[in-house]
Amino acid sequence: MTASARRRVLPPPLLVLLLLASLPAGFCDTNAQDVSALQSLMSQWKNYPSSWSSSGDPCGGQWDGIMCNNGRVTSLRLSSVNIQGTLSNGVGQLSQLVYLDLSFNIDLGGPMPASVGNLAQLTTLILAGCSFTGGIPLELGNLLRLSFLALNSNKFTGRIPASLGLLSNLYWLDLADNQLSGPVPISSATAPIGLDLLTRTKHFHFNKNKLSGTLTGLFNSNMTLIHILFDSNQFSGSIPPEIGGISSLQVLRLDRNNLGGSVPNMSNLVNLNELNLASNQLTGSLPDLSSMTKLNVVDLSNNSFAASVVPNWFTTLTSLTSVSIASGQLSGEVPKSLFALPQLQQVVLSNNALNGTLEISGSISKQLKAVNLQNNRIFSASITPSYNNTLVLVGNPVCVDSDFSSGPFCSIQQKNMIAYTTSLAKCASAASCSNDQGQNPANCGCAYSYNGKMIFRAPFFTDLTSSDTFQQLETSLSTQLRLRDGSVYLSGINFNSDNYLQVQVKLFPSSGVSFNLSELIRIGFDLSNQTYKAPSNFGPYYFIADPYVPLSGAAGGKKSHISTGAIAGIAVAGGLLVIALIVMVLFALRQKKRAKELTGRADPFASWGFSQKDSGGAPQLKGARFFTFDELKKCTNNFSDTHEIGSGGYGKVYKGTLVDGTRVAIKRAQPGSMQGVVEFRNEIELLSRVHHRNLVSLIGFCYEQGEQMLVYEYVSNGTLRENLLVRGTYLDWKKRLRTALGSARGLAYLHELADPPIIHRDIKSTNILLDDHLKAKVADFGLSKLVTDTQKGHVSTQVKGTLGYLDPEYYMTQQLSEKSDVYSFGVVMLELVSGRQPIESGKYIVREVRLAIDPSDRDYYGLRALLDPAIRDAARTAGFRRFVQLAMRCVDESAAARPAMGEVVKEIEAMLQNEADGADGASSAGSSANVFDGAGRGASAHPYSHPYSDAEITRGSYGDNASEYMPYFEVKPK
Repeated sequence: MTASARRRVLPPPLLVLLLLASLPAGFCDTNAQDVSALQSLMSQWKNYPSSWSSSGDPCGGQWDGIMCNNGRVTSLRLSSVNIQGTLSNGVGQLSQLVYLDLSFNIDLGGPMPASVGNLAQLTTLILAGCSFTGGIPLELGNLLRLSFLALNSNKFTGRIPASLGLLSNLYWLDLADNQLSGPVPISSATAPIGLDLLTRTKHFHFNKNKLSGTLTGLFNSNMTLIHILFDSNQFSGSIPPEIGGISSLQVLRLDRNNLGGSVPNMSNLVNLNELNLASNQLTGSLPDLSSMTKLNVVDLSNNSFAASVVPNWFTTLTSLTSVSIASGQLSGEVPKSLFALPQLQQVVLSNNALNGTLEISGSISKQLKAVNLQNNRIFSASITPSYNNTLVLVGNPVCVDSDFSSGPFCSIQQKNMIAYTTSLAKCASAASCSNDQGQNPANCGCAYSYNGKMIFRAPFFTDLTSSDTFQQLETSLSTQLRLRDGSVYLSGINFNSDNYLQVQVKLFPSSGVSFNLSELIRIGFDLSNQTYKAPSNFGPYYFIADPYVPLSGAAGGKKSHISTGAIAGIAVAGGLLVIALIVMVLFALRQKKRAKELTGRADPFASWGFSQKDSGGAPQLKGARFFTFDELKKCTNNFSDTHEIGSGGYGKVYKGTLVDGTRVAIKRAQPGSMQGVVEFRNEIELLSRVHHRNLVSLIGFCYEQGEQMLVYEYVSNGTLRENLLVRGTYLDWKKRLRTALGSARGLAYLHELADPPIIHRDIKSTNILLDDHLKAKVADFGLSKLVTDTQKGHVSTQVKGTLGYLDPEYYMTQQLSEKSDVYSFGVVMLELVSGRQPIESGKYIVREVRLAIDPSDRDYYGLRALLDPAIRDAARTAGFRRFVQLAMRCVDESAAARPAMGEVVKEIEAMLQNEADGADGASSAGSSANVFDGAGRGASAHPYSHPYSDAEITRGSYGDNASEYMPYFEVKPK
């Protein structure tokens, strides 16, 4: 029964007392106010999840999309579940709500209730891809904790409320694709609040509205914006010169407005990848873009610039993939060297006054696909026979020449470049699927795919035929969304009328023929919340999902035709009998459960020896706490997908909160996990005997009801790999040094102070976690080995580890030593330098660095091409060179030549001490007074982070298949 139904039934007082006494803990966990709010939502929705209709309360049951903490609803995520109706004012009663995501429910609309402004704890509000109407409530300005606001692709009208300028923690602001009008609010003496106050915001997405007025005063040099998307509006006036001072900018789109005047100085925009000022009324000279060395796409077409020759930067910006200046009053010859730019894919210079001879010959870009020089004054052309892609010369004198006019370039009809589509070639024949199903490219079977359009608002390329480019997108989707390899189908790739790259995406379930509701909600949230990171060359994106076919007939929310009186009568008549039976059954179950718990707590490993995989004996424990299955089930909301923060070969990892408020990470073994019992005991024994600030602490474990779970401290900022991949510019050089130092201290403790010493055996960037202060903690001891007195020097053991990090000498000899960890740590050091994974595109980072090092290069040590751009400036310091030299000593092919971890710690400490301006505040580097006891704090957490959201918690275990490593080792003959 629902909570409201229980209140209507009035059993005798004695039965009530008996029922309350025998109810299991957690059955009525949800706060009454939150229950009322959810019931209010249900009253105005159709097709809400069917689990919401079942008996049980939201926090104690399994309500899809609901996540709780201490009986309060903290997360409501119902992306892509086909909800129909309006958003009730009752949502404002969910006063502890942190996440609210109702995106991609196209039939959810009506006005957005002002009561949303009551959600003071809210950090994430996503209503993208719905049908909300009316104005954006002023009350959103009350949400001072808000970091992510996405209201794009709705039908909002009216003005942008100035109150949004109060959201000082806002990271993402997307109001695009609505019908908003009027000026952007800017603070002044009479109106002290405006969007110019949002100095911490990274994303201004206001494109495709009806916004007007000028942009004067909106931007300032204190801003940290990376995307300004204001295209397709009605802005007038000039481009504010302050934009040129926002050096963090990567994308600037002001095209299709009414902007006039000259383009201000933009020489400081050295990180800009795309500049689009097309279709305005700009005057004066063409802007000088020569300092924008990272520029990929530039479009200055259809303005009123003064007549000029082709600018010099045409041939110096080697990163250009597309240059467009149609109707730009250009004259003179097109420089031959333009077509030699290595990444150039498209040139559009139509409707100008270009003349002379066109030369597309010699060394031209292999990626060049289209050149449009229509309606110019070119009188002759020299075209290499090897160029057979699009070239349009119609409207030039050269096409009057009888020797050239009959050629393909003097006709609008050009070679048809077919856009990429995911191949189904491996499927022997096209499957005969129903109209609603599609063929899964992973297994060639039929299934219900989750469909939608990915819209990339500023891609850094124009070639739609490249299989490498779009296969990279397929791989990233399947990997980050935790789908089966090959289960992504791309089609319908084109540039739409807004000049956005549009891709039709089909995501297929990893097993079975359809996604379950919790999977849909998880995938929808990853896409709406930008947890999924597209490859960098695709630029900013948004996703709009189609209704999921298997849910179109969902029964949730349908109204019963039985009268209220009849329902009440049935409830009263049957309620007494049912409750009496429940009391007796629950009483018996509770007594049985108590007896079992008493036995289990007296000897929690009484059943350990019964496992067929076990070799006998309980772990040797020093302080690790035993948890019951029910305790961990409750603190993870029955192990709901919304609590999942990682997965791997061993099983899944969940975030939970214990009854005392402690946040924990719970690693739960999946059924049939190979070597699960051995690794389970191994990790408990090892972690219960080691205690160090740079090692993840074991809080406890669970071994009952066929479950094996480990309970760790919760480390909030995810893995080092995640921070390098997703938040690359976030870790500056000093923070990377501190991360290396913390990890090295943890390993040195294991090798030199633990008794007996411990070899980790699986050091990698996904096994190094970063806490709130970016302090590094080494994790995952499932493959670790103790080194006894009789094994000093090395341990002979089967080869295990992770591809790219494995010590080649250990692989060749099967003799494991502490120096094997040193080798793996050296690979991690090279990751910190390059930002790359150990093996990318078949290239091994150790080999690449070894070949690239050039001691005569005083600036970059020969590593400029391999460097992570976020630390390029630091590479010019002596400390950087010293760090690389230490890393290369660690990855020496001979274990004897590698330093011990204690020596590595001292060297990194010395590097930090030698930094000219010291650490920011109290750093985790500490001092060198005590190698293993340095304290301190790192920088504060990033204002917009999603702990573990992209974390890959994996365990490599290759065993006898270690021959896979051979291509990556340079084995010298004896």
